[in-house]
Amino acid sequence: MNMSSGNGQPVIRRLSEQVVNRIAAGEVIERPAAALKELVENAIDSGARRIHVRLDRGGIDRIDVTDDGCGMSPDDLLLAVERHCTSKLRDETLVRISTLGFRGEALPSIGAAARLTVMSRLHNSDSAWAIRVEGGVVGEVEPCAGPPGTRVLVEDMFFATPARRKFLKSPRVESSHAENVVRRLALSAPHIAFRLEFDQRVVLDLPVQDMAARVAAILEAGHADGLLPVEGQRGDLKLSGFICAPSVHRATANGQMLMVNGRPVVDPVLRTAVRVAYRNVMEHGRHAVVALSLDIPPEQVDVNVHPAKTELRYADSAAVRALVIGSLGRALGTGAGVAGVRPDLLQSRGPSSARIWYPSERSADAAGVSARLAAPLDAPGQPDAGLPPGFAESTLPLSALPAARKVVPDGPGQPAADDMTPAIDHPLGAAVAQVLGTYIVSQTADGALVLVDQHAAHERLTHEILRQQYLGGEIRAQRLLLPEVVDLPARQVEALLSFGAALARLGIEIEPFGGTAVLVRTMPALLGKEDPVGMLRDLAEELEADDLANPAQADALDARMDAIIARMACHGSVRAGRKLTHEEMNALLRDMERTPRSGTCSHGRPTWLKLEKADLERMFGRR
Repeated sequence: MNMSSGNGQPVIRRLSEQVVNRIAAGEVIERPAAALKELVENAIDSGARRIHVRLDRGGIDRIDVTDDGCGMSPDDLLLAVERHCTSKLRDETLVRISTLGFRGEALPSIGAAARLTVMSRLHNSDSAWAIRVEGGVVGEVEPCAGPPGTRVLVEDMFFATPARRKFLKSPRVESSHAENVVRRLALSAPHIAFRLEFDQRVVLDLPVQDMAARVAAILEAGHADGLLPVEGQRGDLKLSGFICAPSVHRATANGQMLMVNGRPVVDPVLRTAVRVAYRNVMEHGRHAVVALSLDIPPEQVDVNVHPAKTELRYADSAAVRALVIGSLGRALGTGAGVAGVRPDLLQSRGPSSARIWYPSERSADAAGVSARLAAPLDAPGQPDAGLPPGFAESTLPLSALPAARKVVPDGPGQPAADDMTPAIDHPLGAAVAQVLGTYIVSQTADGALVLVDQHAAHERLTHEILRQQYLGGEIRAQRLLLPEVVDLPARQVEALLSFGAALARLGIEIEPFGGTAVLVRTMPALLGKEDPVGMLRDLAEELEADDLANPAQADALDARMDAIIARMACHGSVRAGRKLTHEEMNALLRDMERTPRSGTCSHGRPTWLKLEKADLERMFGRR
């Protein structure tokens, strides 16, 4: 109800300090995880070497954060719970902010919404001091027992604002948010040991580590030496970090740890750049797993956008996007064998839950893309007329190809034995066999088994060759002996014709042929005998369904052209069921190792899986 004067005019009045703090708390402390974030940031800023976090019921009942940082004096404690009091701003320009916290709102906001106790002791002091705030009411500073550093205890979250408390989720959900906060902050400070407990159960226990080890632990990514490193620079902007291969992905973006000047952020500019970088190598609807750190001059970024300090504004967001997309593109441009997926065959799991595998062997040379695959595999005297085109013989001479099996007599009168003497010193090893007419089985030098999906792998190789030819304007068109007429719905005909010029650059020349058909005159020579009808139907359906497909916009066109190339590659690749010789299988493996982005097919599915020797021994009960 509005207060008003006798003439009915509303009266402006000053709100009490308690009400002001509760209003501010609604912005700063939206859930227990938000309060925890502020407390851990304060602990990091204090110079702590170890931070211990304990939560009860996801922080709803209790948050307990202890650090061994610099500590506070009694006078500091009084100021710390007063709004807009901080030790972290050296000037009032809000430009060169080098600490995680700086607004001076966290502790007063928490104290306004919960029961807050802060206990602290300077390292050169003989005693500790404590102050208590309940629902915005500040108590006296009193002596207490405690080690050097600071301990902050938050109890009964939102007891003073019951409307907010009833909107909290279950303890399980709140715990999940809290764990995500600690993981992000722990990643930003590998020089600090972190321990996290939920209801007296240890969830995270990290020692002081280097960044690679901390990233591997936070992302739960296995061996740190297998993560793909990222380095990039554009003017004053520098990007570093580690990423997982595109075959490793998650249903949400929670696996994306992003930092700007050491500050964990949830920034739409960076997330969009990551999505674009992975767009053509990852399954649609899945999210990459990355840990990236951007260093940017303070005057080129504004961190004072939101009380949570996780959103930013950049002076040149286009430069930031270009740096991230370019740096990730280079890191992802490795051949197969660098990082892959190891399936867990001991229990039933969906394809998206495969464990991450990071080998320690040397990376394959990914400098160039193989220029093969132009000629069919059909050998003289062995016609294979009904099959799609495969790939030409390897650029390696046959004598240099790993021999799969060689018969060597064991001695006079002894039967010949199979002597496995392949040149297996390659990331994907040497081919042993083809099973189900679809999968190549190979063995590596360390005794591991590699499984390769021949269609998915060849699809990616064809995709990369077409892509390079398209970018270089070198796709050669092959005129059809008899032009093909493709009947389509009118809307799809319209969509295809609107992209006529772009398709011509891909070697596909079409023209209208009545209201519901197009005439196909040429096809890319690389695709050989591919039937144009099925491919044109698929392309037409995709273009019709894509709201963003606009040939007049360069960005949209580039994105759509890569998707068109992916569809063409799928139609022009070695099919499942195609029998391959050992030389052909090994040539495919070597091409995969040399070809960028060949760890996944054009649709983002993995092209290869690996079973270590230890995995096989566990499956058979040998360890």
